Amino acid sequence: MHAVRKTLSALLLGLVASAALADAALLNVSYDVARDVYKDYNPLFQKHWKAKSGETLELKQSHAGSSKQVRAVADGLEADVVTMNQVNDIEFLMDKGLVAKDWAKKFPNNASPYTSAMVFIVRKGNPKNLNDWSDLVAPGVQVIVPHPKNTGNGRNTYLSAWAWALKQPGGSDQKAQEFLGKLLKNAPLFAAGGRDATTTFMQRKMGDVLITFESEAEMIAKEFGKGEFSVVYPSLTMQTEFPVAIVDKVVDKKGTRKQATAYLEYLWSKEGQENAALNYLRPRDPELLKKYAASFPAVKTFTVDEVFGGASKAFVTHFKDGGTFDQIYVAK
Repeated sequence: MHAVRKTLSALLLGLVASAALADAALLNVSYDVARDVYKDYNPLFQKHWKAKSGETLELKQSHAGSSKQVRAVADGLEADVVTMNQVNDIEFLMDKGLVAKDWAKKFPNNASPYTSAMVFIVRKGNPKNLNDWSDLVAPGVQVIVPHPKNTGNGRNTYLSAWAWALKQPGGSDQKAQEFLGKLLKNAPLFAAGGRDATTTFMQRKMGDVLITFESEAEMIAKEFGKGEFSVVYPSLTMQTEFPVAIVDKVVDKKGTRKQATAYLEYLWSKEGQENAALNYLRPRDPELLKKYAASFPAVKTFTVDEVFGGASKAFVTHFKDGGTFDQIYVAK
């Protein structure tokens, strides 16, 4: 017992010492499947910032379902920056007075440094021949997806399926709602977040198809091997964006605005964009997108603005209490 106490004391002293060595510390509160992106990005930025400013910077990460994360920030979790997978979550913090009203103009590309697309992950050999959204509503097909009410991954899946149904011959909002009802009935559960959905599908072996970001497919390949699954690009899918913002109240309180701004700006640097590409996120830099073209097949996408009139409008219509998701889910 004495040895255990000594070990714990040594660990705690080490943590205190490492924190004391840092000139400043930033907390990045992010969505569930961004762990690897920022695990790789943080050392790159720390090296850059040390060379530029002479400061040693401690960088901390927090990851969970995106809506859960922003609620935690609103409730007092002191994030210097938020890096999310849907505009609504940044706007939630804007409405709480934590993020600037013009946050999307603070950085290029509406403050989204890279993009992705929603794809299907199917079992090896695609035994149920799942090639497009219409195949996912067949009897006996089990669809694994994070909760559309609480996660960006789940919402992007829902909106992708809705847009596909809307674009079919004779498509209408009513038909799209009926289609989503069938699709959600084939979901045996709603995962807590994107990484939890992956674990459910790959480790617990539940479901016939996992719907997730294109980037997550490559993370699965790294962990489980490419031969264990296939990636299917549906005929239409959503171009997903990943907005970032400074949490003004926190950086002003801590005096970390300079570091937080630089941390997010560096996502658009050549090094930051290459890190995105190496983590299978589509970089905004056209040269790097061309360099890594083999990782990013051509796919027909739509934006939330084009089909739904913007993220805010989509949220109110579909995901606010009493919206179409609630109506469908009650029917489910």
